[in-house]
Order: sequence, then structure tokens, then C-alpha cells
Amino acid sequence: MSDPVGPIRNRRKFHMKKSLAGLGAIFLLGAVVVGPACGTGPGIGDASGGSSLAAPAGRTMVKLGIEVLLEKRLDLIRGRKIGLVTNPSGVNSRLDSTIALLNRTAGVELVALYGPEHGVRGDAQAGEYVAFYQDKKFGLPVFSLYGPSMKLPAGMLTSIDEYMRSFDTTHEDKKLKTAMTKGIDALLFDIQDVGTRVYTYQATMAYAMQTCAESGIEFIVLDRPNPVGGEVLEGPVLEYPEFSSFVGLYPYPLRFGMTLGELARLFNDKFLEKKVKLTVVPMEGWSRGMGYAETGLPWVAPSPNMPTPETAIVYPGQVFLEGTNLSEGRGTAHPFEFFGAPWIDGYELAASLNALRLPGVIFREQWFTPTFSKFKGGLCGGCQLHVTDRKAYRPLETILHVLKTIRDTYAEKFEFHAKYFDTIMGTTKVRLALEKGTPVTEIVASWQDGLRAFEELRRPFLLY
Repeated sequence: MSDPVGPIRNRRKFHMKKSLAGLGAIFLLGAVVVGPACGTGPGIGDASGGSSLAAPAGRTMVKLGIEVLLEKRLDLIRGRKIGLVTNPSGVNSRLDSTIALLNRTAGVELVALYGPEHGVRGDAQAGEYVAFYQDKKFGLPVFSLYGPSMKLPAGMLTSIDEYMRSFDTTHEDKKLKTAMTKGIDALLFDIQDVGTRVYTYQATMAYAMQTCAESGIEFIVLDRPNPVGGEVLEGPVLEYPEFSSFVGLYPYPLRFGMTLGELARLFNDKFLEKKVKLTVVPMEGWSRGMGYAETGLPWVAPSPNMPTPETAIVYPGQVFLEGTNLSEGRGTAHPFEFFGAPWIDGYELAASLNALRLPGVIFREQWFTPTFSKFKGGLCGGCQLHVTDRKAYRPLETILHVLKTIRDTYAEKFEFHAKYFDTIMGTTKVRLALEKGTPVTEIVASWQDGLRAFEELRRPFLLY
């Protein structure tokens, strides 16, 4: 969800190969460390902070897909009309936007932009409708993939001028000032993901791939790091098709340990009924165990409530506060790190959670007043979650302990928003187990076999 989405909209389900039948029905809830450094290597993003424009001493900065494209694979786009799905996170290592880079590259004709949730400029909050408009800086049509449509109509790719002019846009600049092209030859996708299934950009990519396949247009992913790493898998595999939605289309875990380029390869082979002509431009210098700070890359928030790499680290667990009557810290300087409610005593909650001695995390009492979202303008008591060891920390296991502790302590106050919680979890089993008082250790014990099955499924599609 792009930090989670507002409305959940169930969409037309995609065909899957028979080999996946039943995978989504497995009850999975935990973490398994996979890859070359199984059990020992770094598993999730770096807890030490962001990164500067210079690579850390003795390390080489990771080269992003956009940089590899322009330096070594310009043949993919030279002499072609190009569309681009992007947002503010679409930048190179020097913070030049992909839009500007393509716009000034000789022999490349960038003709249309497509924005996911939050828009190309990243100025819309979660769940907010984004209109079509013409970009004043570059004179390009901008189509929203989170507003009038979530799945691209073919006309957005094949009849750009006609589609844009006929659409009743709510943007103030309704009259298009420049002539536009008829259609595109290839659609590029360049957005920073956060490595958690509950994030709308993955569905946006899948729908774009489907429309490109139907329209005979090549789809090119410019790859970027998974900020929570590529080794640890965690969380339930979504039960398909019952829980398929825009915040989880397919049966894969909450933490899937893949880049968007790798995920696109999996989608194309296993989930899309009609295969798209897919090209992934891989990074250079990225390895699966890297924390984000180790990449040497600057962090640009991919959505308004994902301000730092630390946010991405805690998000795979803390996002489930969205499915309760607890604040997840929206409207504060630390979304998903702060959590609580007006009826919680932060001192007592921190003491109870720290007594559990959960790996890689410490809870500190915190009082906060959200400026928007839940409890807007009201004083909340709760905690700030501090990750002390990103290798040991397990966000999903942690949030299950948090929810159980709060539910046990504040039984008359705490509530699940059952439909939403189950939708983003991808199953009813977790909530029902917590409501029955099932120990978290028992829930956790059920996860290993299913995650190993997914690890085998994803293996042929890994690039790094």
C-alpha cells in the first residue's frame, strides 16, 4: 500500500499456472532466511540511517537500472516513443530525475508520464484521487494510475492524444496546449519499492504489464534495491483469489525478498495470462544482504509516509496497525515508528513490550498528537519502536506481540477493523488466532514450510 492505500478495490484476477494451485491457501506467518548467507547474512534494510551522495569508504555505490540503461542499454529506447511510470523516487544516484534524464537524451522521445498512488510528483496523500493533467515543466500528458483508473486502459498507451483530450480531467489546466503522439513503443517503470506486499506500486506494475501485453508494447523495468533486503522472507502468503486486491494481487509473502525487476519476472511467468515482452535492466553492485545504507544511494521517499529507510524496515509489521483502532503514527514525524491511542499509558506499554525481550528491537514510551488521520489533534500515549539489530528484528512477529499485548491490556478499548486487517494480511487466520488468544509462538511455528515453498518458487527469477 503505498503506505497503505485508502480504499481497497478488488480487481479482476489473473490466470495462474496450475503449479501455484493451493499455495495461497497455506497458512503462513513467519520468517525464513534464504539465499547464500542463510541464517547469517543481513536480511532487512539498514537500521543505521540513510545514505549520502558519496558511497561509504571502501565501497562502490550501487549503479541503478536507470544509470545502466543510459550508459549501456540505450539501444532499448533509442529511436522509440517512450512512456514512463514513475514518481519522485525515480532518480539516479545524483538525484537527477528519470523524467529529466530521458527528456534530454538524444534519440529518445519521452511522450507520456504515468503516476501511481500519490502521483508523479508525490504530492497526494494515501487513497487520494489523482487527476489527469499536462505537466507544465515538460509539456507531457500525465495519466493517473490511481484515480480515474487503476488498470491502464489500452488507450492510455495506444491513443494518447485522443484519450487525454476526451477525458474529463479535474485538473485546472484542462485545455491541452501541445499536440501529443498517438501511442508509445515501450513503457518504462522506474519507482522505488519497499519490499512489502502491502504497497500499491506492485499492483500498478502488474496491471501495466497486463495492458502492455494486450497492446503489444514492450515493458521495461529499471531495477532498484529492495530496501529491506533480499534474503529474509516473512509473513503469510496471500490466500488467492479470496484476498486478492490492489494491496496484494497474488499469493506471495508479506516480505518477499525480491526487487521489482525480479518480481516482474515472477509475475510474467506465473500470473499473467498473456505474457508481456519484458526486459529488466538490472542494477550493478547490489547484493541480497545489503542494507540500504550500504548501497551508497540517497533515499527519496517513495510515498509521503515512507520518509526514511528506517520507516521501510518497520513497515512490514507496523502496517497492520492500519487494520485496528490504533494510530500507526500518521500525522507525526515518525509514521509507523510511533504507535498508540489516547487510552494507552506509554510507560506501561513500553515496560510490557520490553519485558518480552523481542529480538532486535526496543520500545520507548512516546506521546504524540497526530496532525491528520486517526486521532487528529488528540494526545496519544504509546511507544516508538527502535530497531537495534536489523538482522535479528522480525517486524511481523513483533507486531503480533504488540497487538496481543495491547489487546490483553486494553480489552475493552482495542478493536480490529476485521475486513481491512484480513485484506492486508491476506487471510483471516491471523486475526482469528489472536482473538482466540493463541500464543504468538504457535502462530510463528506454522510459517516455515510455506515460506520455503515460496523460496523455491521464486528461485528461477532472481537476478542477484
